[in-house]
Amino acid sequence: MSFFNKMERKYGRYAIPNLMNYIVGLYILGMAFQWFAPDFYYQYLSLNAQAILKGQVWRIVTFIIRPPFYDPLSNALMIYLYYSLGRTLEMVWGAFKFNVYFFMGMAGHVIAAIVIYLGFHQIWLLDTQYLNMSLFFAFAMTFPNLQFLLFFVVPIKAKWMALIYGVDAIYGLVMGNGAARCAIALSLLNFAVFYLMTGKLNKVNPREIKRKHQFQSQVKMKPQGQTHHKCAVCGRTEKDGDDLEFRYCSKCAGNYEYCQDHLYTHKHVTAEENGKK
Repeated sequence: MSFFNKMERKYGRYAIPNLMNYIVGLYILGMAFQWFAPDFYYQYLSLNAQAILKGQVWRIVTFIIRPPFYDPLSNALMIYLYYSLGRTLEMVWGAFKFNVYFFMGMAGHVIAAIVIYLGFHQIWLLDTQYLNMSLFFAFAMTFPNLQFLLFFVVPIKAKWMALIYGVDAIYGLVMGNGAARCAIALSLLNFAVFYLMTGKLNKVNPREIKRKHQFQSQVKMKPQGQTHHKCAVCGRTEKDGDDLEFRYCSKCAGNYEYCQDHLYTHKHVTAEENGKK
């Protein structure tokens, strides 16, 4: 993420904080169009590449107002879900990185629509399906063991839900026609970039390798039966809940481990404070 860190230092002041608040507002506006003027979206706001190339450039932004469903209750639940995912990612990454991720997803949709129109001579009115899917993929990579209640009853971890969505996307890439493959690949390009910059490359990051070795050596030194994880703020361990996740903070001086509730909210320990402990 060093590239994003450099970009953030230069352009971070231009980031839109609380971006999901505005996205939710656009969804609500889209719901109003669904109820009172259902054809207005497709005539003037949808991601119609032919219309964009004729000068209706506002469509590269307005297409995102279309809510996930037509049913008001389903819309309310899904909008709340994606709002929660987006807000959590913004808190974890910071406003700038989240802005880059979200707007990169929008750009991928626009590019896909134009490529399909010019290359396959088809007009695909892409909505926010893959954009929301990319949010869920990023969330599942960050918090793979966090549980959701499927149909409000069945507990399922984020990584397994992401796997189901991923299989569906791969099926579309393999079995779909050229236009469908283009739509899926370019619409999810932001997640592919995120994976390469964070998940895959972190495995060969020297700092991550050193931290992993330190953690493994500490685990080996602990007698059997004792806990391996403990939050430096609340003192909870892995025995306090199967869903708890623990991470070390890279900004704290020393090896301080935190649960998911305090990883991004704790006060960072300075080198001077660490020396006194």
